[in-house]
Amino acid sequence: MAKNIEKVTIKIEGEEWQKALDKAFKKHVKEVKVDGFRKGAVPKNIYLEKFGIESLYVDAVDTCINDAYQKALKESKVEPVIEPKVDIPAIDKDSVTFEITITGKPEVKLGEYKGLKIKKDKVKVTKEEIDHEIDHLREEFAEIRVKEDGKVEDGDTAVIDFKGYVDGEELEGGSGENFPLEIGSHTFIPGFEEGVLGMKVNEEKDLDLQFPKDYVKDLAGKKVTFHVTLKEIKTRVLPDIDENFFKDLGYDKVTNADELAKEVEEVLKKHKQDEMDDRFIEEVLSKASENMKVELTPEIVDDEVHRMIHQFEDQLKMQGLKMDQYLEFSKMTMDDVHKNMEPEATKRIKYRYLLEAVAEAEKIEVTDEEADKDAEEMAQNYGISKEELLKAFGSMEVLKYDAKMRKTLEFLKKNNE
Repeated sequence: MAKNIEKVTIKIEGEEWQKALDKAFKKHVKEVKVDGFRKGAVPKNIYLEKFGIESLYVDAVDTCINDAYQKALKESKVEPVIEPKVDIPAIDKDSVTFEITITGKPEVKLGEYKGLKIKKDKVKVTKEEIDHEIDHLREEFAEIRVKEDGKVEDGDTAVIDFKGYVDGEELEGGSGENFPLEIGSHTFIPGFEEGVLGMKVNEEKDLDLQFPKDYVKDLAGKKVTFHVTLKEIKTRVLPDIDENFFKDLGYDKVTNADELAKEVEEVLKKHKQDEMDDRFIEEVLSKASENMKVELTPEIVDDEVHRMIHQFEDQLKMQGLKMDQYLEFSKMTMDDVHKNMEPEATKRIKYRYLLEAVAEAEKIEVTDEEADKDAEEMAQNYGISKEELLKAFGSMEVLKYDAKMRKTLEFLKKNNE
């Protein structure tokens, strides 16, 4: 057995076990019905004769398990890092035996974690990137206008009525009215959008097309005719690069295109720098954890996977989905999800143990004053009170631990640049 795992045997017997059984009986007797007795008034000997003392074991164990766990912690030299595993090898009317497996933090032996010679490139932003970003911003603020004259062009939205026919019969589900078709979106089958290109308002047209061979079974490869009527053309009009555009972007001090380009360049540089910093620290953590020696038990990895699964379930809820719906959509099982998360869980644990070990080796600490200041700043950034922030973290100790890990990350970053 690994040094960080200890198995402690705790036996609950005598008066303590009898009290637990009595408590279980008082609960059960309220729920059972025996002929000749009012509900809740069945004598204990009659209850045991009818249902057996074994019926009380589960609730009696629930009553004792916390005390057993506390006793195990006092006897054990291992500080648990995950929920203990509890087995019950023996139970009868006189006693119950708990076998509690306590898993502590494994031994961590640091390797090289400073001066790892990881290359960090300089941030560069090209003129093409700046121009592309400005074009993207103009697209975001584009105005949709109705095109009074002219024909449907690529990028326009054609508002159409359409009706499909297969073998001379109207296609079920193949019609629509005032449908906004963006040309270039490839919403319909191949050839449809191409057929709408060049149409004028109020023009009617028959499009003779063919369903793709990999389409739904009943229609795959079949010929189809769509009768299309163009009702309206909408086009995107990009804003001019002028003061109104600068104000829309929130750049009140910008007065010309060159100044806008400089502002956009700074934003892109900051974005690239953040991405580069993230990649750099990831490489540092990866290399330093490779140099570290630590033996992770399956139980520790499983515990982290379960934590990740709960986080994933919360993310799904925010999207209005449940885990069983996700499993159905993705054609996966919970075992598949668990297995897929194991590599990331293992990495997270190694990084956490690495940071804790580096903090200890370098004597990195966070004072109460630093933690309090950190809490104030974070609360201000999130727009909540410090009390609300602490409630979200759980306690000031948890916040201090988080701050300590961030401080250690900065240390690693500084000592590997």
